[in-house]
Amino acid sequence: MKNYFDLSGRVAVITGASSGLGAQMAMALANQGADIAILARRKEKMAAVAAEVEALGVKCLPIECDITQTDQIEAARDKIIAEFGRVDIVVNNAGTGGITPTVDVTDEMLMNELNIDLAGTFKIARAFAPEMIKNKYGRIINISSMYGLVGNMAAPCSPYHAAKGGVVNLTRALAAEWGKEGITVNSICPGYFWTELTQATLETDWFTEYAKGAIPIGRYGMEGELDTTVIYLASPASSYVNGMNIAVDGGYTAI
Repeated sequence: MKNYFDLSGRVAVITGASSGLGAQMAMALANQGADIAILARRKEKMAAVAAEVEALGVKCLPIECDITQTDQIEAARDKIIAEFGRVDIVVNNAGTGGITPTVDVTDEMLMNELNIDLAGTFKIARAFAPEMIKNKYGRIINISSMYGLVGNMAAPCSPYHAAKGGVVNLTRALAAEWGKEGITVNSICPGYFWTELTQATLETDWFTEYAKGAIPIGRYGMEGELDTTVIYLASPASSYVNGMNIAVDGGYTAI
């Protein structure tokens, strides 16, 4: 019997993997047999995630890295290649997000959002693509947001919308450029999931009530509900899926 989602012998890099969705996706790929490299800024939290990943019987290399800094990204890439000899899968998960009325957004807030969510995603893809081009194989999975596909009337965060919308079209551009190199580039656009960044907002009574009416499924996303999408896009069998932006949002963008 063929396992279409077997990642044994593959090497996956996940950014922003010290907690939350990044850590969950690292575990999901490890469960399919991939060796893992996790990139984040919080060394202690990464160590805990690495221990959980290695308990699944694969290797895990934690590397302290700020994805806004090109030199740190390139140093991380070199360490990963030295350790594993290849990179097959990159999950661009690191991100940020703030809720502020547009008229109150400072230049610093705007550029911070764009530097992390959009430029950081670009820089990671740019750094790892040459290795994938050399091997004529790669899976790049960008984590955008359903807010990269639509606006919203609940929580003003226009810089976040702009950055994540940029990730959506960056995904299409890279897919068009690198498809002939054996590299697929797709994005996942999550809806409301519990993370350190979203918890304060999601826990409020007003947002809970809003979500019940705005999400057809009627609830927030739960831990593990992104796992199958990242595994699907990472699979060698998904070689004809390219340039797609897949919303995992309980139906939010369907209405």
